[in-house]
Amino acid sequence: MTPSTLAIHGVHVAGTGLIGTSIGMALGRIGVEVTLADRDERVLAEAIGMGAGRPRTDDDRHPDVVIAATPPGRVVEVLSRAAQLWPDATLTHVASVQSQTQIDALDAGVPASRLVGGHPMAGREVSGPRGGRADLFDDRAWVVCPAPGCDLARVDQVRELARICGSRPLDMSVDDHDAAVAVVSHAPQVLASVLAGRLVDASDDVVALAGQGFRDMTRIAGSNPDLWAEILRWNAPSVGAVITGVADDLRQLVDALDASADPEGVNDLLVRGVLGQSRIPGKHGGRDGVYEVISVMVKDEPGQLASLFVAAGDLGVNLEDVRIEHVLGRPSGLIDLSVAPQVADSLRAGLTRQGFDVRS
Repeated sequence: MTPSTLAIHGVHVAGTGLIGTSIGMALGRIGVEVTLADRDERVLAEAIGMGAGRPRTDDDRHPDVVIAATPPGRVVEVLSRAAQLWPDATLTHVASVQSQTQIDALDAGVPASRLVGGHPMAGREVSGPRGGRADLFDDRAWVVCPAPGCDLARVDQVRELARICGSRPLDMSVDDHDAAVAVVSHAPQVLASVLAGRLVDASDDVVALAGQGFRDMTRIAGSNPDLWAEILRWNAPSVGAVITGVADDLRQLVDALDASADPEGVNDLLVRGVLGQSRIPGKHGGRDGVYEVISVMVKDEPGQLASLFVAAGDLGVNLEDVRIEHVLGRPSGLIDLSVAPQVADSLRAGLTRQGFDVRS
């Protein structure tokens, strides 16, 4: 068996939520035949309407790859059935918890030779097929976690699947994966939910003061709570270790805030935050550059944002990043344009000449 014998012509996706629908749409961009299944007929119909694929028929050839895109608790059931129905198919999934999923799948008799765990590091706070996007995985990492003894050709096939969807495959062990996502995905979900939960009993005056910073930190708190409760249970040891470390840091901060304590403790925590944030990959996967921010106030009307981008393009300025903050109580928004420092003055002057409300 060689990689060349495992081309991807047909893929079956079981589970048509956000990720499953997006996978179908991504594969459809290059003409891969995608069939879909979901226990909820309404959800399945929505995914089909989004162009993610079509239902299977008795006349369909066996799929080359079967993807379980269900919540973690149903992955093993899907893979076990697929292993029996399609004895030649590569079996993968997109669960955000890999270790327990792999253990349970192997215990259930899923062949290790065909089992390749996967996890695309992409998502949205919007759930369901209507949130699906063909470009959801573009330039995102797709972690590949083969079972022990898995055929190398199967692993290559899942790597190719990730590339077809626009992702960058990254090999990891299941344990390393679960420890990593606990830090960069699962614990942040918990912290965002805890922080957003402070608003439940807050007065309307307090809520009215919540600005863009608070929105940024709590955006993912709007995610599906039932799905996340299941994910957190499955990755409890790794998430618990991260949250315990965060709790220790917060306790030290509380002690440092005491008037009798050494104030250096507060500064140390903030400095560590700056250092950690600076390591987050920026544009094209590299480190974020040093940019200057040009703020422009625009009306909240159709075409206003597009005209601003066109104007920047006409001035020959590349926008490195864009941030939108809606102004409380006003039909307008403040647009922050991040640009290279050497072009900031020309952009500011050019936009002002064209009548844009550039703020100093």
